Amino acid sequence: MALYVQKFGGTSVGSVERIKAVAEKVKGYRDQGHQIVVVVSAMSGETNRLIGLASEINDDPTPREMDMLVSTGEQVTISLLAMALQKLGVNATSYTGAQVGIHTDSAHTKARIQRIETDEVRADLADGQVIVVAGFQGVDEEGNITTLGRGGSDTTAVALAAALNADECQIYTDVDGVYTTDPRVCSRARRLKTVTVEEMLEMASLGSKVLQIRSVEFAGKYNVPLRVLSSFEDGPGTLIVAEEEVDTHMEEPLISGIAFNTNEAKLTVLNTPDIPGVASKILGPISDANIEVDMIVQNVAPVGDRTDFTFTVAKGDYKKTRKILEEQVIPELGSGEIKGDDQIAKVSLVGVGMRSHAGVATKMFRVLADEGINIRMVSTSEIKISVVIDEKFMELAVRALHTAFGLDKDDVQQEG
Repeated sequence: MALYVQKFGGTSVGSVERIKAVAEKVKGYRDQGHQIVVVVSAMSGETNRLIGLASEINDDPTPREMDMLVSTGEQVTISLLAMALQKLGVNATSYTGAQVGIHTDSAHTKARIQRIETDEVRADLADGQVIVVAGFQGVDEEGNITTLGRGGSDTTAVALAAALNADECQIYTDVDGVYTTDPRVCSRARRLKTVTVEEMLEMASLGSKVLQIRSVEFAGKYNVPLRVLSSFEDGPGTLIVAEEEVDTHMEEPLISGIAFNTNEAKLTVLNTPDIPGVASKILGPISDANIEVDMIVQNVAPVGDRTDFTFTVAKGDYKKTRKILEEQVIPELGSGEIKGDDQIAKVSLVGVGMRSHAGVATKMFRVLADEGINIRMVSTSEIKISVVIDEKFMELAVRALHTAFGLDKDDVQQEG
């Protein structure tokens, strides 16, 4: 008998019919003798509906009241799923985040879990109950309801799995696992049997939408086996594990996946003084505006002691960033000119195999050159190489690299 924490997102519980289907799936595991804790999100569209109601009342509501409002979405789902399980003869009890003992700090709308009290949950599991928990929420030390921010239900599930020492945390989504790249862009993409936590973190940060970064970080920190499965079809999914737990019967593939992101914009401050402190003067006001900077390149300009400073931000922050540069940075520097481009894409190769193989970047650059694709920026880490290219070439780049690095072939690490 195993203990599983299973998380179902908004799409998976988006209607009464789908909630009933989730109940049948949970019952199947329970009938095999397993202990089950289920974490659910609000029904798809419900959180946005609640936020819309708030905006009709007050265009600047307090974070505390927003948490009070949006947390109700998950309450609807847990009660309906518990009812569906009871209808099937399964002994089930629903719990809010506060009731299940998820204690957080007081940072409303983006709270962080501090501790989880598990005595009551363990007692109910020992009594044969299925526990249905509201994801995305907890309670602070003053008894206020808090929410965990983007990806909060995934985080709830992984945190509960860690606290309960579960055998596996299963994340059910509308896809059947983690793929070598997005199948909508490359039809020859393949589902991976396993992927390391480190690779999944890179892919999530680079644009892969399968899992939120925070939940993967949590899984890595507390060594929680994490599996991505489909809510709508049976299959083994993809298991996310520590690197040392990856099956080593065959040599690790050099590249595990290709991630991409078109939500980026590039800005360059031309002809800036090449002296200490310039980077801080450029990026300081941007950071003060709560704008995150991604890639950074400082070039040597052809004019004496002058340089060009290039960086990327989210496309939605492009105009705001450019305005800050024009109104604050350029006057401070006393010189410079701004060039910008919001029609770019970042394409990234990810794989722990890079640690032991040289020449990955060279091969990547050659493949892109053969396709006539110009590289505008490059960024690397131990298991990742990212390039910025024109957005119009993104799909061509992904497909060409997917083939060049053998991800189309049947001998990559995959099922079937």
